[in-house]
Amino acid sequence: MNKNMKKICIKPTPAFSSELALDPTFLPAALFNRAYQAMADGHAGSRLIELAIVRSDGGCFRHRARIVPDESRYRDVTRIYVERLVKFLLWQKGGATLYLSGCPDLAGWLRSVYSPGGERAFDSEIVGVKMFGQALTVKSVAQEELPPAHDPANALGGHLQGCRIGFDLGGSDRKCAAVIDGKVVFSEEIPWDPYFQSDPRYHWQGIQDSLTRAAAHLPRVDAIGGSAAGVYVNNQVRVASLFRGVGEADFDKQVRRIFLDLKQEWGGVPFEVVNDGEVTALAGYLSLRDGSVLGISMGTSLAAGYCDDRGRITSWINELAFAPVDLHEDAPVDEWSGDRGCGVQCFSQQAVSRLAAVAGYVFPKETGFAEQLIQVQEDMNRQDPRARKIFDTIGIYFGYALAHYADFYELRNVLILGRVTSGEGGERILSKARDVLDREFPECSEQIKLSTPDERMKRHGQAVAAASLPKPVMENNP
Repeated sequence: MNKNMKKICIKPTPAFSSELALDPTFLPAALFNRAYQAMADGHAGSRLIELAIVRSDGGCFRHRARIVPDESRYRDVTRIYVERLVKFLLWQKGGATLYLSGCPDLAGWLRSVYSPGGERAFDSEIVGVKMFGQALTVKSVAQEELPPAHDPANALGGHLQGCRIGFDLGGSDRKCAAVIDGKVVFSEEIPWDPYFQSDPRYHWQGIQDSLTRAAAHLPRVDAIGGSAAGVYVNNQVRVASLFRGVGEADFDKQVRRIFLDLKQEWGGVPFEVVNDGEVTALAGYLSLRDGSVLGISMGTSLAAGYCDDRGRITSWINELAFAPVDLHEDAPVDEWSGDRGCGVQCFSQQAVSRLAAVAGYVFPKETGFAEQLIQVQEDMNRQDPRARKIFDTIGIYFGYALAHYADFYELRNVLILGRVTSGEGGERILSKARDVLDREFPECSEQIKLSTPDERMKRHGQAVAAASLPKPVMENNP
């Protein structure tokens, strides 16, 4: 892929390139895709391709695009365009079978790229096998053979009656809140380090400790809702970075059903756990009382979620941490997937650490991402130009990423949460993102409202929204 990138004929220059001193090679996917589509639209021999991503739960997601003719001079750029498109759709919607009509040669090439030994083997294993039970399959079909679109949505959230606990499990801290009839009576966050813990008891004891602390502030516990990075189906853990240090045998035995076991530990009360990005979107809907919400949480990693125009959580996986936003051959590499230019390297504590090194920061080797972020944020409050460049760069990334996301989501509202967005640094991120939209994508600027909650909501909003996930017992019974 990197060798091909060096041959391509599309490398648009961002209007904000002069402000990208910390990352001068940044190649926004939004600009690349628009340039490619303009080339395809202007070519008489361009072709229509249609994609369908199918899931074992019956979901089917369709997408169409135009590609330039199958000529040697265009082959590299078309492969980049289509592969990055497929990668985005896989991590946005999720599925294990990809149907492609209109281009058999591309289907064969994608089949090799997403095979167990291919360049995108990680995606095939995680999205296909881990999430949906089978390795990713790519099939070339005629247009009339594409399965019909089917897009289920979940009616979770918005239930705040009674005494509830909400929790949010992050990579550097776990947050928990006690809520009575929608009013927060207690909330806290406790540092922890779950990523590389091999003993599942560490995770169990940490979650149980937070729940117990919150329960001490309630007369009783009627329901428990939680969020965490990863993919959860029927409260079972399918894929989650929080448990990446746990071996496969222990994962299957002690982690996969950890939340079902916790439910029993708490007397079988209504208990729901979903991806933390979905709860971010839900928090946005509850706050704004308006739908078509993309929730973005910039924390230890990047979490995202989406509520449709009716405020329903979708069935999409919305793992935008792995969705590409930078298409340059030298874009930063994600250490887990091995891929370049993914969202996690632009919108997370890792992004701050990466940019800090370029900006001139030198931290002791043992300084973690969270501690580095705190230092940079403190320097931002002192108007340190190094810190300002870091947050300005993230803001420019974000503006271009929002235009890219708008090609795949119906967006009216974007809610931004997470530690990276706290304080003056967060204000710089939003300001720069708005500047990018105003200047480069005025149609998106008019359509999308950017919102950020107050500081308390930023830190604990996901835990509070998570508390609203479970339906009350009386709603669960006919």
